Amino acid sequence: MSSHHIVRDDQEPALIIANGAACSLELLHQLLEWQPLVIVLDSAMERVVELGIKVDVLLGDFDRDFDPYSFKEKHYPLEIVPAPDQNKTDLEKAFDYLIQRGHKAVNVVWATGFRMDHTLHNVTIMAAYREALKIVFFDDYSKLHLLPRHFEKWYPKDTVLSLIPIGTVHGIRSQNLFYPLHEDSLTLGYRTGSSNHVAQDGLVTITHETGDLILIESSI
Repeated sequence: MSSHHIVRDDQEPALIIANGAACSLELLHQLLEWQPLVIVLDSAMERVVELGIKVDVLLGDFDRDFDPYSFKEKHYPLEIVPAPDQNKTDLEKAFDYLIQRGHKAVNVVWATGFRMDHTLHNVTIMAAYREALKIVFFDDYSKLHLLPRHFEKWYPKDTVLSLIPIGTVHGIRSQNLFYPLHEDSLTLGYRTGSSNHVAQDGLVTITHETGDLILIESSI
């Protein structure tokens, strides 16, 4: 069961349903509650239609004999967006599509699990889009996003928070974490801030000077 609290922002984020491991219906319905634009990637559509979800856009390279137009009539007015460029993944193409449409934020589900290479690429590619699109990944156990240079949010005591750098991140400072950071540097593969937690009920503040820093909020 999901324990995520979905907070409404000024602009309703779109929702991308990728083609990795499925999340719970509870989480999916939370993200669908405000009727966002829903984009499904490629053959994940075959799994999504079984859930009775209204899909707005079907996007992908549509290889492996997948026929996107077979869904057109039952899901009218479904927009079908062929994206054959093999230099980008379907998820990257969906991000580009949203930017072209003027969207500023997106939630992503089904983007982890199954293949590890896909999971790692999906998560780290956020760095390339940090100036154009606010991207948040969800699964049943975690919420994951890039941190701005200054981040502040209220959490209950003992909430598990992990700080994972993409490459190297310098000048990290924190307040109200059990393992505090004071002008620290983290480097992927050498030193990360995994499995930290909130020291006391209240605001957690995290700042960093350079680099791309991922925050993972875990429910277990």
